[in-house]
Formats: sequence, C-alpha cells, structure tokens
Amino acid sequence: MIRSLSFFFLVALLGTAALAAPAGAEPNILILYADDLGYGDLGCYRSDSKIPTPHLDQLASEGMLFRDGHSSSGICTPSRYALLTGRHHWRDFDSIVGAFGESVFAPERLTLPEMLKEKGYQTAAIGKWHLGWDWAAIRKADAEMTGTGKTAAWGPEDFHWDKSIPDGPLAHGFDHYFGDTVINFPPYCWIEDDKVIRAPDVMKDESKWKLIKEGRWECRPGPMISDWDPYENIPETTRRAVSFLEDQKGSEEPFFLYFAFPAPHAPIIPNDEFDGKSGAGPYGDFVYETDSACGRILKALEESGKAGNTIVIFSADNGPEKYAYERDENFDHWSAAPLRGLKRDIYEGGHRVPFIVKWPGTVKEGSVSDALVSQIDLMATFADIVSYELPDDAAEDSHVLTPLLKGEADAVRETHVHQTKSTKWAIRNGDYLLVSGDDGYHSGRFKAWEEKRGYPEDDGGDVELFDLSRDIAQMENLASDYPEKAAAMQEMLDQIREQGYSAPRLK
Repeated sequence: MIRSLSFFFLVALLGTAALAAPAGAEPNILILYADDLGYGDLGCYRSDSKIPTPHLDQLASEGMLFRDGHSSSGICTPSRYALLTGRHHWRDFDSIVGAFGESVFAPERLTLPEMLKEKGYQTAAIGKWHLGWDWAAIRKADAEMTGTGKTAAWGPEDFHWDKSIPDGPLAHGFDHYFGDTVINFPPYCWIEDDKVIRAPDVMKDESKWKLIKEGRWECRPGPMISDWDPYENIPETTRRAVSFLEDQKGSEEPFFLYFAFPAPHAPIIPNDEFDGKSGAGPYGDFVYETDSACGRILKALEESGKAGNTIVIFSADNGPEKYAYERDENFDHWSAAPLRGLKRDIYEGGHRVPFIVKWPGTVKEGSVSDALVSQIDLMATFADIVSYELPDDAAEDSHVLTPLLKGEADAVRETHVHQTKSTKWAIRNGDYLLVSGDDGYHSGRFKAWEEKRGYPEDDGGDVELFDLSRDIAQMENLASDYPEKAAAMQEMLDQIREQGYSAPRLK
C-alpha cells in the first residue's frame, strides 16, 4: 500500500511539473537590466562588498554566474542597442541618444523582441528605454527651443501630447511599454505604450523634488508634469512588472519581459526606507533598493507559476559612474573591484559587468563560468533556443551561448571588441587584452586612486597590452615585451571592424 501511494504521489508530482513546463514549450524570458552598476557591487561577485544584495545572490545560487561577462559599450544607449540586436553598436553609432533624440534602430534592423514575436511571444519593455523616439512627429510646427547649449530646451507647449509617439518600443518589436524613457531626460512623465499618460504642463523644476542624496540630479531641462516625483521610478515600474507577471498566470503564450532599471545611475535617490541599509552610502542604498525590486519581481514570477519555464538574466549596461572614486575614499568600497576603470572607460571596469543566468532544468544551480561572454550573444542564443534561423543581415556579432549554459562547452567565443568613443578601442583575445590607444580612460585619470593601489606611471606608449589571466587589475603593460602579440591583435581588431561581422555562423 505504501509503495502504491508513493507511486501515485510521484505521478502527481510529475504531472504538476509537466503542467508548469510542458515538453517542447518555449521558455519565457525575463531580463533584469541595471544601469551603471559595478562588477564589485554584488555580494555574489565580491564577498566583502559593503552592499547587501540577497535576492541577486540567491539568483546566482540558482543559476550560472559569469565572471567574464561584458556589455558592448561603457555607456548606456550603445549597450542596450547591442543587447537587443546582437550587433556591435559601433558598427552604427557610438553615442547616447540625447533628450528628445531620434531612434537608433534602422527600420530593417531585426531586434530580439521582433524575433521572439515571430515565434509567438508576448513582448513587453518596462523602465528605461534610451533608444530614441520620433518626437518630431508630435512637435508643433511653430515650436522653438529656448536657451542655448546645455540649457536649450523645448517647452510643454511645443508638443501635441495627445498624439502617439512613433518609432519607440512598439515600432521595434514590443507589444507593450511602460516607463519614463530616461529618468534624467525630458519629458518628465509616464509613457504607456506610445502615449504619455498625462501631458507635461511645466518645465522641469528640481525645487519641487526631495533632496538629492549623492552627487547631482543631472537632469536635462524640459517639460514635466507638475507633481512629478523621480523617487517613484523604481516603485512604480516594479509594480508594473509585477502586474505584467500576474497577468501571465492563465496565459499559454510565452513572454519576453525586458525590465530596465534607472538605478544605480544618477540621480542617486534611494527611497527613505532604504537609507543606511548598506555600508557604501546612498549609492549602496540605491543598489540595495534595486536588489529589493529584483526580489519583488522574481517573487511575482514564482507566484505566476511560470518560474519553472523561465530564463532569467541579470546584467548591467556598463560600469559605475565616476562618483565611485569619492565612494572609495569615503567608504573604502570600490564598485568596480577588482577592476580598473569606470563608466565610459575601455579598461575592464567600464564594461565587465555582473552577468547571471538562471534556466531551471538546464543551467546547473550554483555554477560559475570563466568563459568570455557578451550581452551581444543573447540574440543568437535565444534564436538557437526557440529554433529561429537568423538571416545573414541580423545579429552579425552574436555567439550562441547554449552549449555553455548546458555545460557542454567551456568557451564559445575567443574575442570581443570594446569601444565607447571612436578615439580608443580595445580587443580581447583569449587571456590578452589590447588597448589601441595611449590608455583606456575616457572618464579621466584619477591619480590618487592609482597611487593608493600601486599603479605605475603611464609609460607614454601608443598601445597597452595586458594578460588578464594574471593581471585582472590591468597594472602591467606588456606591449613593449610582446610587440608581435600587440601587432597581431591590432590586425585582428582591424579585420573585425572592416569585415562587418564576427558571428561564427557568418564565417
């Protein structure tokens, strides 16, 4: 009798599992994307981090933590573009979209959400967009900017706010969008799908907001709704993500949710309940709030019944902002530890970012990989997972990570090109990294930080070469010791740039 009951109990369990993730069902996809987050901020990447990140640490324990994961750029718009297209951003542009800037997507460019929609996915983007819209389509014909230079701005009276805004997320594969497009750019209001929810009625007025907690507001002038509160960004977008996941409970369609945080990008504004929760000042508290929001979203995923068949990815667009130098002095917390460089830089700290993948039943729990991977690789990886045949003019730089995720390979890519501005480039090949420029800084050299860590004086050479297998901090320039290696890597960089692709399937 006991054996019989055990048998039926096992059958019931198997039946429940089959209901949660039926054989052949396409996996749901959830991407959690932080903004200006350091490689050394999360506890799962650094045991002595002064910032508690319990939910992301747990996510790492349930999936695979990549220690050599990269964004495409040291700034936000290019990295987001590369993630959503599988193409190095620098093949098309290398700057951010400015306030009221145009879309960076060419109409014919296949995007990740467009690909997934063709395979029957519901697609949604929530949070930061920063990839442009066609604001000119709703701007009045007689509109004129006021001010000059950085103070130049359109006013709330210059737009037809009741009209749909073309060429945004809905034009490039997303069924739904909710967010404020960019937290520190106008218009300061909520946008749902392709329309503002309420029309801006005043110009940005920081005096209406609570005090900034670290750094500066860094908010550009422009139209705002009179009761706009930047502190509501994470709470409201998180509520929207939870609502989206709640709506999936009865759905048989797979979903793709791209959730892009505004944090810990400036303005650094953790809500009051998170004050003092870290040992790294308001920035650390802001990271803690971001982790808390991740926890709420992941809990909603569990409660939706979809977690067993959902691939969850957590990463960030680039390294931490230059406030990190002051944070290191005040709190002895180096956000990019153990790396050199920050946001914008092509040293590792500018683009080596947290990269965590959870895929129940496929990715081994608690696994760690030292393989070189890139956010650019997500496009080809998901194409492989959903059996989508990419055309030759799409995802030209994307590598398939599936063998890594399944534990069937130790590496799938040997090279990766790093670029933030056209004046300096870097290329990774195996353990070596070549900086094709006098140094890898764009944010500026901070000599006090270098002296504290024992960095040598700059040798004045034209290039820098590092062996990351024994010098992850990029302290010892080997270019003069291995000139042939440096020359070969420069040639490799030139070839990848000129040939227009680097994806293995196109070779």
